[in-house]
Parts: sequence; C-alpha cells; structure tokens
Amino acid sequence: MAIELTKEEKTQIINSHQRNLAYSKYNLEIDIVQENAKTDPSATTLSSLQSQIAEVAGQLSALDAELAAVAAE
Repeated sequence: MAIELTKEEKTQIINSHQRNLAYSKYNLEIDIVQENAKTDPSATTLSSLQSQIAEVAGQLSALDAELAAVAAE
C-alpha cells in the first residue's frame, strides 16, 4: 500500500526546509558580523562564510523550483 502525500503536505515540507535554510543563512550573516568585529578578521573565514551563504542561496532557489512544480501538480 503506497501512501501519497497531498499537495498541501508537500508544500508544508518544502516551506519547512526553506525556513530552516533562511535561519541558516541568517546565522551565517551574523557570523560575518562577528568575524568583522574582531581586531583582525580572518579573510579565510569570511570567504568560507560567503561561500556557505551562496550555497544556501542555491538550495533556496532549488526549493523555490520544487515548490513551483508541486503547485503545478
């Protein structure tokens, strides 16, 4: 017996993932603020944080596309 998720359930799951990624992105942005507040901010750390933010942005875009696909079902 296969159980199918409803469109609403799929949407809720995607929205939950988007919210978690938004939290992660904001946490990374706060990490940048903290790093920049240091006497000698690490360029390596800042670069890594920027890369992580870019990765999260890509994941958010992928979830936007998936949300559109679910809405079109």
